[in-house]
Amino acid sequence: MSKVRVRFAPSPTGPLHLGGVRTALYDYLFAKNQGGEFVLRIEDTDTARYVEGAEDYIMEALEWCGIIPDESPKHGGKFAPYRQSERRDIYDKHLAEILKTDYAYLAFDTPEELDEIRKEYEENGEVFAYNYITRNRLKNSLTLSKDEVERLLAENVPYVVRFKMPIDRILNLEDIIRGKSSVNTNTLDDKVLVKNDGMPTYHFANIIDDHEMEITHVIRGEEWLPSLGLHYLLYEAMGWERPQFAHLSLILKPEGKGKLSKRDGDKFGFPVFPLNFRDPQTGVVSKGYREEGYLPEAFINMVALLGWSPANDREILSLEEMTKEFDLHKVHKAGARFSKEKAEWFNHEYLKLTSDQEALVLFKKVEDINLSHLDDDQLLKIISLMKERATFIKDIYTDGKFFFEAPSSYDEKAVKKAWNEQTSSLMNDFAEALHGTEIFEAENLRHIIHDFAETRGLGMGKVMMPLRLALVGELKGPDVPDILQVLGKEESVGRIKNAVNNIS
Repeated sequence: MSKVRVRFAPSPTGPLHLGGVRTALYDYLFAKNQGGEFVLRIEDTDTARYVEGAEDYIMEALEWCGIIPDESPKHGGKFAPYRQSERRDIYDKHLAEILKTDYAYLAFDTPEELDEIRKEYEENGEVFAYNYITRNRLKNSLTLSKDEVERLLAENVPYVVRFKMPIDRILNLEDIIRGKSSVNTNTLDDKVLVKNDGMPTYHFANIIDDHEMEITHVIRGEEWLPSLGLHYLLYEAMGWERPQFAHLSLILKPEGKGKLSKRDGDKFGFPVFPLNFRDPQTGVVSKGYREEGYLPEAFINMVALLGWSPANDREILSLEEMTKEFDLHKVHKAGARFSKEKAEWFNHEYLKLTSDQEALVLFKKVEDINLSHLDDDQLLKIISLMKERATFIKDIYTDGKFFFEAPSSYDEKAVKKAWNEQTSSLMNDFAEALHGTEIFEAENLRHIIHDFAETRGLGMGKVMMPLRLALVGELKGPDVPDILQVLGKEESVGRIKNAVNNIS
């Protein structure tokens, strides 16, 4: 058996969608599971829709995800070049070959002529297709004489090359995920293989590149299922062994109906792209998972389970663990519903698994926060206290803002619950007790609070609640002794006295 080789072949017509990331990931997991090779090929023959910067975006996104190709425009390889725009001579060679067969012909119909025919069909309530019925009445090398065709070519009249679909054949198709199916060729039209600018369409270039690059398995989205019959016949026409195919189901909207789109992300407040993308024409920036604070490991884990289930219903798996388990036969036929809440859950779980030191590095990269007044030991303590509660690394700051800034106001409901006429005097006394404390560490501070309450015949809540309110501004946060230790003696005493003055 030949070595497994798969390819991910995006078009640089915009940013990489969540569905594209999943296709690349499944390609990668399958190849590595089989000891094979993963190829990144850029299919840039659609020059009209080309978006500047999209190719670099695709490669950067895959790298952030940890999906590193064995061969690509960046990494090179023995089947280079890996951009279709640089493979024109290869396509021209194979075009000459297929034109020698009975599977292709030249069509000289102008776009205007075809539009006119479509209008006529529409007026009669019909849909026009360039197929086995209509091609015999149109302007092509099947209906024109050899002399007329040569004259048109000599005059440089524009033409396209179309595939000549066989008449009334039943094609038996196979898909690793979906099983067997069949299609009658009479239902398929004569697709354009080469455009009038000489560039091949997706169908022709795709088949040639997969053959030339020795691709053994084609894993792609289900939108290409209607093209499978044509692709089978193209391999037949060229006399080539065809690869195995696997068509992935859609990633669905959060409500479960329809394909997930950028509009859904805008509506429900989540990204559909791995990285931020700035449209070069409009300047509009689309949100990305990286910039929203997702960890790449969490993002990839979430994406992997949108259509595939590992053994024992495990949910947290590293890229290495997914590689060992991945099986195309266990990829689901049904669409996978995207869930923002589940995506956030994955990030929360991975953040908990991150070491405090690793989290510190990430925390220092959070924009628009000032950490200059705290040293690394203080930050590590804050991270250890807040990490378990956080969904994103930035939450450590937003949910623990009291560590970084003294409260400027106090929650009204908390004040009513925690503060009465005697509380100000009590807190003043506790501030004095703190001021005389030599060992300002959580365990010792816990004993001091306990002894202070016991000496006055009070329950711990009568001391803890107003103390928390003074330090935080609300009745929330980690254990009070831990907060005191991080803030330090001077800051803690200052906050207590400030609360006494302001709440009273």
